[in-house]
Amino acid sequence: MTENRLPKVDIFEFLQVHDIKYTRQDHPAVFTVAEALRHVPPLPGVRTKNLFLRDRKGRRHFLVVVGYHKSVDLGKLTRLLGVSKLGFCSPDRLQRLLGVDPGSVSVMGLVNDAFGEVELIIDQSVWSAEAFQCHPLTNTSTIVIKNDDFVRFLDLTGHRAQVFEVPSRVDDST
Repeated sequence: MTENRLPKVDIFEFLQVHDIKYTRQDHPAVFTVAEALRHVPPLPGVRTKNLFLRDRKGRRHFLVVVGYHKSVDLGKLTRLLGVSKLGFCSPDRLQRLLGVDPGSVSVMGLVNDAFGEVELIIDQSVWSAEAFQCHPLTNTSTIVIKNDDFVRFLDLTGHRAQVFEVPSRVDDST
């Protein structure tokens, strides 16, 4: 079933029109954290990774943003959010809701979520950083955006971040 969607937004035009500052670094396509560590040169800000998840029935969708080193415990996150089992979204849902392909999941995709169907979860460590890195809707570039500019981006797209310590599969106390 294909739903009617609004046309995808050109992210660089959106950022420019709204005077949201960023720095951009182009690089070979990266699909994993390991590839990003090899191909993306050192940049300021926290390196991030993104999980695009849905509840069991596919009624709620979550974009989870954590530091690149964190391995998210989906069971604990499921309980914390009070939803039925979390699972990864299909490429079709990813394209339909965020306008991106696998490997390019990014908070910048919220610009394409005009109907507010995606809930944003950001790990406290990412939110409290002065700046962070993300893909600009393609995995062949990385941008660095300061937190203040990102908050303006969220306001402009009509999204709010739920910020908390996203549970990790590894006991960080050891």
